[in-house]
Amino acid sequence: MRAGIVGCLLSMATAGVTEAANLLTVTVDQARIVKVPAGTRTLIIGNPMIADVTLLKNGHTMVLTGKGFGQTNFIALDAKGAQVAQSEIRVVSANNGLIVQRGMDRQSYACAPRCQPAARLGDDPAYFNQVAAQIDAHNKQATK
Repeated sequence: MRAGIVGCLLSMATAGVTEAANLLTVTVDQARIVKVPAGTRTLIIGNPMIADVTLLKNGHTMVLTGKGFGQTNFIALDAKGAQVAQSEIRVVSANNGLIVQRGMDRQSYACAPRCQPAARLGDDPAYFNQVAAQIDAHNKQATK
């Protein structure tokens, strides 16, 4: 009986290591370079609202971009359509911010090094739109 329990625990521990090895974590609104097997020709993303993947021309590197909070997966295929890799993707929030919650309304601030308004997923629409409009106007002025 004891050997069965030890075997079960060992199996669970091995599964946890495999799961951790196949989990890619990226911050929302940021990109990360990830190696894929050489010869990869196609990338499939489970939920493109959560993350985006772009295969670089060298065929063994991709850019992973966090687009929304949550978890999804990606599958890599070779030129013949055979699966060569698969991983889970988890998109998380940045740790350098301040969130102000007023009832159901939320406002985000990027705090690096001082806190400034930031338009982030989950903010109340009026605040988000106001900050986004200011960012857009600023960028238009900078590119004139």
